[in-house]
Amino acid sequence: METFDFKSLIPSLEGTFWGPAFTKLTLLIWIAVAVVIVFFLATYRNPTLVPTKKQWLAESVYGIVRNNIAGEIIGVKDGIRFAPYLATLFVFVFVTNLWSIVPLAQISPNSHLAFPVVLAVMSWLIYIALGIRKHGLFGYLKHACIQPGVPWWVQPILIPIEFISNLILRPITLSVRLFANMFAGHMILLVFTLGGVALWTNGALLLKPAAIGSWVFAIVMTLFEFFILSLQAYVFTLLTATYFQSSISEEH
Repeated sequence: METFDFKSLIPSLEGTFWGPAFTKLTLLIWIAVAVVIVFFLATYRNPTLVPTKKQWLAESVYGIVRNNIAGEIIGVKDGIRFAPYLATLFVFVFVTNLWSIVPLAQISPNSHLAFPVVLAVMSWLIYIALGIRKHGLFGYLKHACIQPGVPWWVQPILIPIEFISNLILRPITLSVRLFANMFAGHMILLVFTLGGVALWTNGALLLKPAAIGSWVFAIVMTLFEFFILSLQAYVFTLLTATYFQSSISEEH
């Protein structure tokens, strides 16, 4: 668990209120922000009718989110409004997840619950604001909490459940899903990497093959982790789009 406890990069701030603001994880977050900004600025500067390879790359990333997530989930008409936010969210989560398999970094900021919580709360606030803007405050509460076609005597049971599920738990489940997957991935890679080191340095000749096997499995799990981190970026964006759609839809 000590691998998740990062000291301040500025020794004089260690132990102070500002110490946690300058750790390795916050540095990785700021680098990820810079990567996202530079990626879109560099690839889409001076766009042409016939796209260059760099322009094609940016358009492909944006197009996947616009067409396969925003368009499919929210709808072509309304989805285009949210495509820039969803595309930025997808790329940012992907880059921050990618740190988990990048040498020297080797940990995703999303393996700390605080970072997924911030992303989830941002999406949750937009989700709530969209619902209130579409239906009004009381209309949105009715829209989110009352199931149409359900007998009146069942509503007192369903309303609290729907309220908690739709208005309280969504940012929690959204953030915990991302956090748990990145936390588990980091621990698995750590176990097999350090396990191989422990077996190799044990001194027993019979344990050398086991150490090599542990490192080979760590490489295999790294490739699998790349698939998982990409999937989690997609799922996080997909669920965010689903929440937006539920807020602006006419029916429950």
